[in-house]
Amino acid sequence: MPRPKGFDPTEVLDAAVSTFWRKGYAATSAQDLVDGTGLGRGSLYNAFSGKQQLFSEALRRYEETTAVRIEEMLAGPESIRARVRRVLMDVADDELDPSAAHRGCLAVNAAIELGGIDDEVTARVRHDFERVENAFHAAFATAREAGEIGPDRDPRALARFALAAMYGLRVLGKTADRQALTQIVETTVQAL
Repeated sequence: MPRPKGFDPTEVLDAAVSTFWRKGYAATSAQDLVDGTGLGRGSLYNAFSGKQQLFSEALRRYEETTAVRIEEMLAGPESIRARVRRVLMDVADDELDPSAAHRGCLAVNAAIELGGIDDEVTARVRHDFERVENAFHAAFATAREAGEIGPDRDPRALARFALAAMYGLRVLGKTADRQALTQIVETTVQAL
């Protein structure tokens, strides 16, 4: 009979997310992962076949937590512009939070570091981006049906526009100030 795991996989993935998010994939060593997760190398590599699989699982876990939050905000009862503003300001506030140290978005960071190079990471990040795009699309489609936006507005194009603004805030948030990020949010909302 197999021995039960002596750790909570969700806690380990959350710790791995934090480690990869702080350092990036390439700069994260096996020792960083051991230190970050609290697991020994043997346990870590028995649970996850290697750094690449752990990174892929960390990206999946990150998507589970961040995409759900965005989906919930976009499904709210406010106007479409208020919901989009709330999502974008949430991103701006997160980027400006001193405790976050301008980490950006783990998925965006992974896309920049490994997108187009590592097929597994590219597919995982693409899935994350598509999930968020689909949440925006559903919100814009509902808003168009309700007459909040014109019937000539393409919900898919608006979703991609909002997605680009959101991830742009993540990148710019590494160096920009509140005024710049707020201006991007307000200009995006006005363009809807």
